[in-house]
Formats: sequence, C-alpha cells, structure tokens
Amino acid sequence: MAATGSGRVTLNKGGPGRNGLPKIHTEKRAEGICHDDSTTPVKAQTIDELHSLQRKKSAPTTPINVGDQAPFAPSEEERSKQQLQSISASLASLTRETGPKVVRGDPARQSETPRVSHVSHPHFTPTIDVSDSALKFTHVLYNLSPGELYEQAIKYEKGSFITSSGALATLSGAKTGRSPKDKRVVRDETTEDVLWWGKGSPNMEMDEHTFMVNRERAVDYLNSLEKVFINDQFLNWDPQNRIKVRIVSARAYHSLFMHNMCIRPTPEELENFGTPDFTIYNAGQFPCNRYTHYMTSSTSIDLNLHRREMVILGTQYAGEMKKGLFSVMHYLMPMRQILSLHSGCNMGKDGDVALFFGLSGTGKTTLSTDHNRYLIGDDEHCWSDNGVSNIEGGCYAKCIDLSKEKEPDIWNAIRFGTVLENVVFDEHTREVDYSEKSVTENTRAAYPIEYIPNAKIPCVASHPKNVILLACDAFGVLPPVSKLSLAQTMYHFISGYTALVAGTEEGVKEPQATFSACFGAAFIMLHPTKYAAMLASKMQKHGATGWLVNTGWSGGRYGSGSRIKLAYTRKIIDAIHSGSLLNANYKKTEVFGLETPTEIEGVPSEILEPMNTWPDKKAYKETLLKLGGLFKNNFEVFVNHKIGKDDKLTDEIIAAGPVF
Repeated sequence: MAATGSGRVTLNKGGPGRNGLPKIHTEKRAEGICHDDSTTPVKAQTIDELHSLQRKKSAPTTPINVGDQAPFAPSEEERSKQQLQSISASLASLTRETGPKVVRGDPARQSETPRVSHVSHPHFTPTIDVSDSALKFTHVLYNLSPGELYEQAIKYEKGSFITSSGALATLSGAKTGRSPKDKRVVRDETTEDVLWWGKGSPNMEMDEHTFMVNRERAVDYLNSLEKVFINDQFLNWDPQNRIKVRIVSARAYHSLFMHNMCIRPTPEELENFGTPDFTIYNAGQFPCNRYTHYMTSSTSIDLNLHRREMVILGTQYAGEMKKGLFSVMHYLMPMRQILSLHSGCNMGKDGDVALFFGLSGTGKTTLSTDHNRYLIGDDEHCWSDNGVSNIEGGCYAKCIDLSKEKEPDIWNAIRFGTVLENVVFDEHTREVDYSEKSVTENTRAAYPIEYIPNAKIPCVASHPKNVILLACDAFGVLPPVSKLSLAQTMYHFISGYTALVAGTEEGVKEPQATFSACFGAAFIMLHPTKYAAMLASKMQKHGATGWLVNTGWSGGRYGSGSRIKLAYTRKIIDAIHSGSLLNANYKKTEVFGLETPTEIEGVPSEILEPMNTWPDKKAYKETLLKLGGLFKNNFEVFVNHKIGKDDKLTDEIIAAGPVF
C-alpha cells in the first residue's frame, strides 16, 4: 500500500490476521510517530472541554463607557450582581423578608455553579428560622433564547416535541383554556373607588391577606425548585408609555411563550432594565390551598394592583399570563388617559388604520392578519394622543382547522421559535394535524410578531379611520355588515355581543350567545362606559367610522344555517378599507335600525339582508325579536351609569339600541 502520514502502511505477508485476513503493518518513520495529520487536532483535553468550545460566549451587550462622561459606570460584573439582586428581591419571601441565593445558569451544568464560599448575597441574613430553600441556590435561567428554551423543554418537560415545521409542541396540562371563575382582584384603597365591582363585573374580590397567603405559597414553591425561568420584557410599543414586566415561571414552555408574546428588549435595554413595573409569579401546576378564603378550586389567578403583582396557582395554561397582563394594562393605561383596547389593528399602504374588535373566535386575528396590509397587532392595543400602539410583541392565533390556503401568514409563522399548544401530530413525521381535537379544540400558536412578513416594526400607527366591531352571531339575524352612527358604535361596543366559541373557555362545547362588555369583559377593570366614553371622544376627534360585521351565521340560527364564508367577509373588509362602502346605497333594518348596504363587489347581494336567506320568514322575525330582547336585558345594567357631565350621551346610546 502507498505511504501516508509520517509512516508507511503495508500488508503483512508474514502470516494471516484474525478471520484469515492479512495483517496491517505500520512502519514508523525515525522522526516521529504515525498519526493522521490531515487536520489540526482540537484544542481540548477532555470531552467536556470540547463541548465548551462548541458554545461561544455571547458578545458584551452594553459597551461600558469609561470616558469623562461616565466616570462611575458599573463594571460588567457589578451589573450582573445588581441584576441578580433584583431577581432575588422579586423572589423574596414576605415572612422571612429575604430573597433566595440566586445564581445564573443551568444546574445541570455543574461548571456554571459557583461554590458557596464564592457567593456574597446582600439579601440573605441567617436567622434561627432558617429553611431548606434558604440553604440552597435557586438557579436563574434569565431571558433565555428560543434555542436554549427548546433544549430545556425537550429535556425536562414531558409532552414537548419539535414538530416538522420546527415549532415546539407543548401541553398545558389539565387546563386547556382560561379559568375566569378563579380570577381574583385585591379590593383595597387603591381599587375600591376606581374598579368596576358588583353585578356584571368580571372583578371578583379578595383581600390583601389572602393574596399574601397565595403569593407566599407561589414564591415558596418557586424557591424550592432547582431552577426558575426569568423573563424581563416590555409591554406597549409606545416608548413614552412602556411598561416593564418580569415573569417568574417554572416551565421553559411558559418562558418561551412570554418571550414571544411580550416585547423583547434589546441587549442594551436589558442591561439597564432595573426594577420591573409589574411581576408575575407563575407556580403552574402547584395548586392553591382550597381551604384558603375566597378559593373555589385548586386554581387561582390573583391580581394585586397596589403591589403590582400577579400570582398564578393550579394552572399551566399560558394564556393566563397574557390576559392577566392585559387586565393590568386596562387599569394602568386609562389612568394616563390612554384607551386600552381588545382589538386587532392593521394599516394600509396609504396609511389608513383600522381597529378590529371581537372576542376569541370572531375572526379578529384572521381579519387583522391581511397580507395586503401592514399588521400592527392582532389582539391588544392602546390608543393615545400619539395614535395606536400594540401592547404585545407577538400573536396568539387559534389553530383549529388551520390551513395554508385559508391563512397562509399564520401557517408560515408556525416555525422554529413558535409555541404550539395542545396540538396533535404524527408520532413519526411530527406533522401537525390541525383538524384534530383529541386534547382540546382550543389549540393555539404563539409566535413573535415579526414572523408575519408584513408586520410593521415598531408596532405603532396613526389614528384609526375605521372601527370594526366583529360579532359571531349564533342567531343568524344580524347583517354581514352595517354602518354605525357614533351612538350605535357605543351601544354595540358596550354590549359586546358575540358567540362564545368552543374551546375558548373550559366547559364550553358549542357556540352560545353571550354579551361581553367592550368585547372583552373578562379583562376590563373599569366600568364599560368609561372605556366607551374614551372611544367616542377619540372617534369624534379623529373622524373614525364605526362598522358592525357579522362573521357568524346566515340563513338560520346555529344548527340550521351556515357560517358566512370567510371570503365574503374579506371582501366586506376590503370595501371598508378602500372607502368604497361609504359611498354605497343603504337601507335600514327593522328592530335594530342598522344601515345595511344593498350591494358589495364580490358578495352575493341576497345575503346582505338576513331575512332573504331564511326559508322560514316567521322564524326569522321571532328570532330577531328574541335577540333584540336579549340586547335590552343585557343593557339594563348600564342604563343608570352617567357618561360625561350630563345624561345626553347616555340617552343617545340607549336610543341606539333595538326598538320594538
């Protein structure tokens, strides 16, 4: 054989080797040993060293100024220490008044864990009443990247898999939807005279003591874990009204979910993050104590607006964090004369902005995600004197029956970094079956907003031109589209009529007619008329037009009629955006007095008048009157609430309701 390397290899003819094969003989050269020198050897003595070479250290984030302008700039080490002290303070037990000893890094990587003798901890003072959690380190996994969170989820959390698209499939445990009956708000001096309490209000009260009991329970649980996930992020793209939030959680799934749903800080912003404005303690599956006052189950979601804290016990459904923070914004923003909105928002190429109001399942996400328009956001917004801004940094889309043909933007957004909740996939190919409902109908995808190609970054826009109220009418009597007066816009905004679509909340198996004030009663904190008055003022000031769009049934009620085709609804929305619908011919409907267009390009004219699609005209009129009665009964709770300095606007809104 030919010579290679630093020696010569030949077949040994002196005798056979094993199994009758000829022996291979290597002849060493005088100057050295025989080895393969085709590549340079790695600079590692052990396999652990080799693995450490694989991971490059992150580049320094914020440059440290040592010039004349910043003579006292903290060192990188000092900044890291301050950050850990802030996290420890967040995790402080109120009974012991100390935070845990925290250290950054995965406990599974022993080399990243410092020995006790090397740690100084200003928040830890030994006492006689020392606990096990005070004797250990709490490892902090701080603002991990999606790749790092994938590794944590797949390694440590059962039910976590990488799907064929690259998205992370996760399970939310026993709870696959929100638990609104288990949500509590502390009633104290801060909230007593400000929040909406009593009949019709979503705000179920608890006292300060009970909150502290639950807070202590959640914090003690989190401190008992080997590691916790910390996310420091922002809410609201308007830089003047940005809120700093800290999320402490026990699962990589929750950390990745919030990484996607909140606004992701730049490295520079993270270095100077400081003390958060609001903190979430998510203990996940760890239950509350049912014997605690105000508790009705092992699940509890508790808000304390004075302490600016939220505690989650007994549910792993990630949507509780998202919507909990939305409730907080419904309190904080109106205090600054900024209107918080449960709405989608997009902008045309010419700068025209549209708001989409609607509960889950009405098409808000789908209709605001339009590839012909820039997406500002799909769910939560603020309307200030500067215009509209998205509260979130991501989208939370329903996945049931998702298809590439119907919703290409959402389909293509489901890739690496996206969280897929409770979906079913092929055990071999890992391809997701979006029609499968084995776990729940409320399957969801959470992804960063920049995964939508036409998302406008930063997510801010000018004042809206159109305000579109979406209703999924299970009775099938509302027109596909109606132009609203200002008073009618207020009436239907306060009413918030829709159908509760299957899977959005636990126990709901089929659509049911429901009213949800401001199209989001579960999240509002103040009386609905306060938000309505702000909306009326802003619409009037900026010349916005109100529209009521029915994405529900036509030709009969739920069970006999059929859902209005998405293609028709898109044509209606296009006509609103273009302004052509303002110039259409209109006629008024009976009972609700809605102005409906006689024709829209691309939409069959017969469906624009609901009665035309019902084979039984008598049944239509009976159903119309029934729905009108439901509207009137629902509005009774708002009748005695005065809007503005006199009752004029209140009277106008009431008169804009159904008349029969």
